Amino acid sequence: MKKWIRHLEFTAVLILLALILVISLFWGLGIGTVKIPLEQIYQAVAEQLTGDLPIEVVGRGPVHDIVWLLRFPRLILAALVGSGLAVCGVIMQAIVKNPLADPYILGISSGASLGATSAILLGVGAFLGSNFVGISAFIGAFALSLAVLFISNLGGRSNSIKLLLAGMALSAVCSAFSSFIVYFANNKEGMQTVAYWMMGSLAGAKWNEIMVIAPVVIISILFFWTQSRVLNLMLLGDETAITMGTDLHVYRQWYLLISSLIVGFAVYASGMIGFVGLIIPHVMRMFIGPDHKRLIPTSALVGAIFLVVCDGFCRIIIPHTELPIGILISMIGAPCFIYLMIKRTYGFGGND
Repeated sequence: MKKWIRHLEFTAVLILLALILVISLFWGLGIGTVKIPLEQIYQAVAEQLTGDLPIEVVGRGPVHDIVWLLRFPRLILAALVGSGLAVCGVIMQAIVKNPLADPYILGISSGASLGATSAILLGVGAFLGSNFVGISAFIGAFALSLAVLFISNLGGRSNSIKLLLAGMALSAVCSAFSSFIVYFANNKEGMQTVAYWMMGSLAGAKWNEIMVIAPVVIISILFFWTQSRVLNLMLLGDETAITMGTDLHVYRQWYLLISSLIVGFAVYASGMIGFVGLIIPHVMRMFIGPDHKRLIPTSALVGAIFLVVCDGFCRIIIPHTELPIGILISMIGAPCFIYLMIKRTYGFGGND
């Protein structure tokens, strides 16, 4: 009976978070340089959903163009990136058995930075199309993940310590090469572009990119949700898991690759956005406990809500100017991170 009641309560929490996400999306559609009343937003959404014309058709009125071509794509992208990074944070924390880990802990951010810096300052990957910077960053992030996996498996099976050390070493190498490129390129405009990209932005969201990113993120989150038992075993350690009949080595490799794929797509679409994968999983763990069957879906929904709300505030904090979302999230995330450290509430199930 108690188990059934807990299940019912958890379902109610998921429904509540989903409703908050929908409300946040409609709130984000209405705010900005041009404020749109809720009635007009609802009408524009209803007309598009019930009509036959493609979304990309322009000239159907200013409200439709603002809602469907400018604001809705970036809000959907914010929800996808937020949920993806939050779940990747949960997975990385389980892989390295550190509740203060984040999706970039294995040096993925440095690989993405090297790819973006090479594209902006050296023109590497210009043949890839208009978004060659994002594609180069994705390639850099994913390539570094493969390199971390390869190095951590040298001289024996990989474990959480070897993964961390390999990530730190390769991160330092990529940072050094990025600095080398910036120093010798002597391109002030390019350096400003690199700095702006590092701050993160959702302004370039497009429906055709979302159609590619959405299935990857959603399917990956659902996959990780089905792996909650193995993720729970990771917190107990390899020795305990083996005695229970599960070898974590293969699982750890696959989880890292899938997480890197999500992070790579997030970097490709929005640049570098930190702290989401660090703060959200830990806060949710404090409220609902360490069980990944509950932690993964709630972290995904709260991560989506958090980034959608932050994107809205980025458009209204400074009038007629959009604040890079990475700046706002860092301003929120850094104090929260320090608070968690001071309060010592950063264990995998409460106070340590």
